[in-house]
Amino acid sequence: MKDPAMKDHAATEQATDRAELINAVGLHARPSVKLTQLAKTFDCRIEIALSADGPWVDAKSPVKVMRVKAPRGAVLHVRTSGNGARAAVDALMALVRSGFGDAMDQPADMRHG
Repeated sequence: MKDPAMKDHAATEQATDRAELINAVGLHARPSVKLTQLAKTFDCRIEIALSADGPWVDAKSPVKVMRVKAPRGAVLHVRTSGNGARAAVDALMALVRSGFGDAMDQPADMRHG
């Protein structure tokens, strides 16, 4: 592992955070798309995992994000590196903590009849 104090600390901004999935369906299709769309607006590398130890997947890949299949109540870990890393983590955590803008009391596929 890199020691940020010893390695080119000015060149690579890094950030991590985690949040519980509170929306009804967890990290299913619609939330996965919202997450990847937001991740793609940042230049930095963004990865997600269900554990701080990984496995980590590219948050800019809809297929990889959907394969995570994180249920409601799971803790989603996010790590970023590169230009805008802190802003990316903050934006993604705001999305997760908002429940992806979905209603919390019923699955997404039941809301639109």
